[in-house]
Amino acid sequence: MAPENPLAALRAAAEAVRHQLQVNSYDAAAVQRLDDLIEAQRPAITDAEREGVIKALGCFLGQCMVETYQGTWAAGPDGTTGIGIRGDHFFNPFYRVSQQLAQGPAESVAAFFASIPARLASEPRRKTWI
Repeated sequence: MAPENPLAALRAAAEAVRHQLQVNSYDAAAVQRLDDLIEAQRPAITDAEREGVIKALGCFLGQCMVETYQGTWAAGPDGTTGIGIRGDHFFNPFYRVSQQLAQGPAESVAAFFASIPARLASEPRRKTWI
């Protein structure tokens, strides 16, 4: 039996969250609903649930980035799964969800999502320590 297609699994998880949030598309309004959900549920999420919550909600945030900013699911330079946009930008939606869960509104996924056009307009940062 062939292993499950990782892209299909990411999209299925995103779709499950989309249904839970009761939104019709993967757009800025949906990300705002995600942000609100994170804030509402943040105090109740146990350590045992945390990793699963990050994976599910990160898939949804990532799919919103794919649909809104024409990104693609990709592996980052360090092997993490995330979203590649325009071939020179890489964003990790799982990290962003994790940050809001840990830090609260100061690390809002909605604010991050809204900042993507400005990030895309700037030159990608190159590591200078190599």
